[in-house]
Amino acid sequence: MSENKEMTLADEMRDRKNIIIKTSIIGIVVNILLSVFKMIVGTMTGSIAVTLDAVNNLSDALSSVITIVGAKLAGKLPDKKHPLGYGRVEYLSAMIVSAIVLYAGITSVVESVKKIIHPEAADYTTVSLVIIGVSVIVKLILGRYVSAKGRQARSGALEASGADASFDAILSLSVFASAVIFIKTGLSLEAYVGAVISVIIIKSGIEMMIETLDDILGRRADAEETAEIKRLLNEEEEVRGAYDLILNNYGPNRNYGSVHLELPDTMTVEEVDVLTRKVQQKVYKETGVILTGIGVYSYNTKSGEAAELRNRVQETVLSHEWALQMHGFYADLEKKTMRFDVVMSFDADKEEAVRILYNELAEIYPEYKIDIALDADVSDI
Repeated sequence: MSENKEMTLADEMRDRKNIIIKTSIIGIVVNILLSVFKMIVGTMTGSIAVTLDAVNNLSDALSSVITIVGAKLAGKLPDKKHPLGYGRVEYLSAMIVSAIVLYAGITSVVESVKKIIHPEAADYTTVSLVIIGVSVIVKLILGRYVSAKGRQARSGALEASGADASFDAILSLSVFASAVIFIKTGLSLEAYVGAVISVIIIKSGIEMMIETLDDILGRRADAEETAEIKRLLNEEEEVRGAYDLILNNYGPNRNYGSVHLELPDTMTVEEVDVLTRKVQQKVYKETGVILTGIGVYSYNTKSGEAAELRNRVQETVLSHEWALQMHGFYADLEKKTMRFDVVMSFDADKEEAVRILYNELAEIYPEYKIDIALDADVSDI
């Protein structure tokens, strides 16, 4: 990667970090203020639903603090010990946040059940209703703001926080509705509303944890992103196909990849070098993905017989439903050799599949030495 690339990436990461920190600080201040007001209202009215809503706001504030810490650590420049940077720290901070949300939900549901078993009538005032109503509006505004900033910074954590804030507004609205119902009818639903809120908080925590675990373990590359990268590569006149695209994630917006390009067997090493450098710059500029490795397959251009051979072999290979794609085919008609790659589905028995292919092709082309490489179905074809 060139020095200009390094500087551009560093600038982007710095701007992204600043957006995350600034937005998170705003979220902390708003959530703490809302939590304080709701705690006061909950204590004055004896409403468990309002109190749990305050706890939810407090956990949101704590989550924002951890998000800031994670963003600062993730923003550290690469060094000898961690040459690809510290971006994955954000996933660890997200795991901590999800654990906090989960704990808050479990604690809340326990308190709600206690209130259901031993009910206490709430005593709402006009002031308390105004505070709850204002909190609904504030949370809606905060949700839209944080979501917009999350999209700007391409931060999944901020977008999730924005969605969570919008959802919190709905929860606060349910508390407000239960208060109005109690005032109008004398029917106390707030303990049950608190239980519902608690279950929703638990569900949110579990979903956040699963999402973060997927990031840590490594998930399948986004289909739209891989399609865009392949489109950019296939735009080049010399490229007949782009295959074996693998993306490795080292934190939000830190994607490194490798790919194979199918090129004519007439190209020189110098021409291949010029082309690969060109497409590296092009893909990085358009998608932010750094292609750290570009391998090549050569395809036959000097013989129509080789093309016919390829078509027959491909027909044989793809007659099996576990063979998803064949690529990288090259035949040496003089030496009687052929080589190609086959993308296999995950549910296939690879040893058995290879045996079947070798046997079938050896029967059709007994004079050829056949070399088959198996590829995993790691990105959409």
